[in-house]
Amino acid sequence: MKITLSVNIGGYSFNIDEDAYSELKRYLKNLQLHFAGEESSAEILSDIESRIAELFRTKLTSYKQVITIDDVNNVISVLGTPEDISDNERTSAKDKFSSPGYHRMYRDTDHRIIGGVCSGIGAYWNVDPWIIRLIFVVVTMLGGLGLLVYLILYIVLPEARTTAQKIEMKGEPVNIQNIKDSVKKEFDTVRKNMNL
Repeated sequence: MKITLSVNIGGYSFNIDEDAYSELKRYLKNLQLHFAGEESSAEILSDIESRIAELFRTKLTSYKQVITIDDVNNVISVLGTPEDISDNERTSAKDKFSSPGYHRMYRDTDHRIIGGVCSGIGAYWNVDPWIIRLIFVVVTMLGGLGLLVYLILYIVLPEARTTAQKIEMKGEPVNIQNIKDSVKKEFDTVRKNMNL
């Protein structure tokens, strides 16, 4: 018999074993200490917490309703530890040869002109979105099929809203380093736009 606690992670409520809670609390405290000097530390930690919640939700089923220590350790191995992050931005052999992350197509509304379909396809295939836009315009001019395909893709493709979805759209692994880099990039973009 184990004691379970109810916790709120990333806006979701989870039942978690007491030992799993202690490990998760230690992990989050280490992350908080690691990112304490960053300007965007609150946003980085919030996005990491959202990613933890996404990973925990995949662990629960109708038969398994409690997060265990194995689940927490699995999430930590997926995201990485603060010690894995190199402060001098070097890429290690592990990062170079690691397998790419889950790759999914989304609409990229950050770089959109109309609905984000072309920029999402461009990010997915690692192609300049202008090439995709040009293809849609040419196909539309030749028979109108491009407009129909665009509308179908607009309806079918979900919008990349979270940092994890934006990272998945590019096919990169969703780990602490990539979340940190993505949030810092957004933070710098907002700062640059505010100064204009």
